[in-house]
Amino acid sequence: MMILALAISVSAQIPNNGFENWTVTGNYSTPDGWGNLNPVTSAGSVYTCLKGTPGNVGTAYLKLISKTVSGMGVVPGIAVSGVLNPVTHQAVSGFPYTNRPASLTGKWQYMAYLSDKGYIATYLTKWSTTLHKRDTIAFNVTLLPGMVMSWQSFTTALSYKSAETPDSAMIILSASGNTPVNGSYFYLDALAFSGGNVGIPESMASSALTVYPNPVSGNSITINAINHEITVNMVEIFDITGKLVSRIVTDNHLLPLSADVSTLRAGTYILRITSPAKTLETKFIRQ
Repeated sequence: MMILALAISVSAQIPNNGFENWTVTGNYSTPDGWGNLNPVTSAGSVYTCLKGTPGNVGTAYLKLISKTVSGMGVVPGIAVSGVLNPVTHQAVSGFPYTNRPASLTGKWQYMAYLSDKGYIATYLTKWSTTLHKRDTIAFNVTLLPGMVMSWQSFTTALSYKSAETPDSAMIILSASGNTPVNGSYFYLDALAFSGGNVGIPESMASSALTVYPNPVSGNSITINAINHEITVNMVEIFDITGKLVSRIVTDNHLLPLSADVSTLRAGTYILRITSPAKTLETKFIRQ
């Protein structure tokens, strides 16, 4: 009985996790607590975030559909558990959260047309009062190639990069990747964090990556780790959809090291370093 109570406590912290609550604004509805692009596309009477009924669980579910909008091209179906920048399509903020769950679970359906790939991304972060930036505690980015044509359960395991307890969480749901295709869709219901109080191996905690500055507005970043003896063979940078955007060969370079990010557009990126003993990842934001 106590285990059931814990599961309810964890999942309840995702706002409107079953997409049951919607607010009507003009000619469209918005899922409470979830930023989306309907305010932008409504000028063309097109909506990429819709209420589906009945829900796989409950009375409603979330429908994200990438659509062609006059004067805008194909606009991706995106929803963020917090605030979404309508211009850059980047997540701005999430919601308060102070647990260390093992994974994000839920129900989904999706279809990716042509080479399109939707994704679901989860980030747990904590504000650093020393560096005045958000540190990534755990994250997961799962791409959605192909199709799932009927409701299926899913589990995306979180990868922990720090032994700290987060103070916020952010979930990003997208029907498309960097090049959205008209008609790609992603349906979601019954989101929940599963498991709690996940620990972190001492070896991982001792070699956690840091990126400075973060967010970055200049042309370079400094990559470091608590364990300064890590030898790096290669540095790779991926965008939030998992696409490789930069590869830097370092030839057995010791940390800390600098990396050129002058060609990166504004957005969220995953930095991965490969060493003879391990592969480590962290997140940074390009302003």
